[in-house]
Amino acid sequence: MPVERHRPATRAIVIAPLRPGERRLVVGEGNAPSRREPRSAQDRLDEAVGLAKAIDLDVQAAEIVPLTRPRPATLLGSGKVHEIGLLIAAKQAGLAIIDHAVSPIQQRNLEKAWDCKVLDRTGLILEIFGARAATREGRLQVELAHLEYQKSRLVRTWTHLERQRGGFGFLGGPGEAQIETDRRLIQERIEFIRRELAGVVRTRELHRAGRKRVPYPVVAIVGYTNAGKSTLFNRVTGAGVVAKDQVFATLDPTMREVKLASGRRIILSDTVGFISDLPTTLVAAFRATLEEVLAADLVLHVRDISHVETEAQRRDVERVLGELGIDAEAADAKIMEVGNKVDRLDEGARLEAIRSAERAGRGLLLVSAATGEGIDTLLAAIDARLGERDEILTVEIPPEQGRLLSWLHDNAEVLDQHREETGGTTLRVRIDPDLRGKLQGHLKRAGLA
Repeated sequence: MPVERHRPATRAIVIAPLRPGERRLVVGEGNAPSRREPRSAQDRLDEAVGLAKAIDLDVQAAEIVPLTRPRPATLLGSGKVHEIGLLIAAKQAGLAIIDHAVSPIQQRNLEKAWDCKVLDRTGLILEIFGARAATREGRLQVELAHLEYQKSRLVRTWTHLERQRGGFGFLGGPGEAQIETDRRLIQERIEFIRRELAGVVRTRELHRAGRKRVPYPVVAIVGYTNAGKSTLFNRVTGAGVVAKDQVFATLDPTMREVKLASGRRIILSDTVGFISDLPTTLVAAFRATLEEVLAADLVLHVRDISHVETEAQRRDVERVLGELGIDAEAADAKIMEVGNKVDRLDEGARLEAIRSAERAGRGLLLVSAATGEGIDTLLAAIDARLGERDEILTVEIPPEQGRLLSWLHDNAEVLDQHREETGGTTLRVRIDPDLRGKLQGHLKRAGLA
C-alpha cells in the first residue's frame, strides 16, 4: 500500500502597509482594552498572519511597511519593492500576502518583481472561505464571490498552492488544469450560481416559515471572527460545533433548539464571523446565509472583550450589520451585546468595560463561554428580552387533563399553581403571545374554552 506523502506547506511572507493616520503600536493599561484609539497597524499585521495560518501557510516573515502614497504600478515604492524582493528570496517564499487592496496591474507587476505569487486581503479571505465551506450552499456562495473577484484578473490567479488542504479548488497545483476562461464563461457561471442560490433562498424562506408555525423565536449569534461565538453556542446548546482558536472556523450556519428556564423554547443560530474590510463580494455572496440574522427575533453580538482592539472590532461588526439593514444604534435595535472571554480580564478591566458600554448608552453582559461564567445571567436576559410581550394568564386544568398540564409546564413559565378541592389544578402562567393561540386550541379541544 503506497505511503501518502504530505507536501511541505507553502512558505509565505505577510506585509501590512501602514496607512496614513494609523499607529504602529497599541498603547493600553494592563490588560484593559484601548477604547478610543483607531485600529493599529500591528493589530492588522497580527490579524493578517492569523488569516495566513488559517490555511496552513508557513509564515516566514511579517512586517509593517509605510505607505505614504500608493503607487499605481506597484502600490509600494520602488525601494521597498526591491527590499521585500530580497527578503522573499532569502526566505525562499512562494507567496507574498499584502494586507491591502491590490489592483490586477499592481499584482502582476509585483509578481514579476518578486518572482512569486501575490495575494491581497480579499484574495486571502476568499482562499480561507474556500477551504472552510462545508455545505453545497456555502461552496456556491464562495465560488460566486471568487468569480466576481476573478472577473478583473481572469487567468492563472490561483495556481500558487497545491491542493493539499482539501479546500475549494481555487488553489491549483502541479499536474492540474489551470483556470483558463474568459469574461463570457465567467459571467455564465455567475448567472448559474445566482440561480442556484435563489433556490437556496427560497428553501430557507420555507424553513423559516416552518419555524414560525412552531413558533419558536430565533436568536442569532454574530460577532468578529474568533470572538468565541461557536464556543458560546456549544456551551448553551451542548452541540459539537467546531470551535477553534482560528479565524472563520464556522462558515455554514448551525441551528439548535434551546429551552430556557421559563419554559420558552428558542432556536439558537451560529453564523459566519465578520472581519474588518470584509470584501463586499463576500457580504453579497453570503447574504442568503446572513438573512438568518435579518429574520432573527434577537441578535447576540458576541465580542472578545479581552482583545485590545475590541472597540474597533465592534464597529466593524456594526458596519456589516448596517449593510444588512440592522441599525445597531436604533432605539428598538434587536441586538444584545455580549462581552466574551471575561475570564481573561482582571476586576478593574471588567468594570471599565461595563462603564464604557454604559457611557455609550449600551448594555453589556460579561460572560466566559470557556468557563461558563455569566451564562445563566445571559440566558435569563435573553428570556426577559423575548418575554417583553408575554401575557400572564390564569388557567384551571381538570384532573383528567394531565397532558395539557404537562404542555403548560413545557411551554410557559408557571408563576404559581395550587390544587383545587375538585382535584384540578389552577395555574398562573406567563406565556409567549405567539403560543397563546396554540393554548386556546388545546383548551377548546378539552372543552375548557
